[in-house]
Amino acid sequence: MENEITLSIIKPDGVENNHIGNIVERFENAGLRIAGMKMLHLSREMGEQFYAVHKDKPFFGELADYISSGPIVAIALEGPGAIAKNRELMGATNPKEAAPGTIRADFAESIGKNTVHGSDAPETAKTEIAFFFGKEDLFTKAQV
Repeated sequence: MENEITLSIIKPDGVENNHIGNIVERFENAGLRIAGMKMLHLSREMGEQFYAVHKDKPFFGELADYISSGPIVAIALEGPGAIAKNRELMGATNPKEAAPGTIRADFAESIGKNTVHGSDAPETAKTEIAFFFGKEDLFTKAQV
């Protein structure tokens, strides 16, 4: 399987509820390596920029409001099949539908406060990683 890099975000509810260490441990235990990580608080404008792909959807405002409501942790993850592995670890968007043992099943409060975000494809990952990290911020052998 090809070595990939992907983005994961621990959202404000995950940070507020002190789940950063538990989530990072799950990534590492699943064979993913941290290639870059930073904690920051997005402005509302940055939240809108990050979720611009959803700007015409009715939930866009809620997404931008929530992602900018408190600190987040942006993480570049690297490993074989990193995108699919991260999405499997996260579980379904709705925590009530997420498989037992997934991050969302164990930590998320609701669809809106679902603890984590993960890139869904290689091109999305490339764009999302560039939103948070410059090449000098990443310690990876994967193509970024």
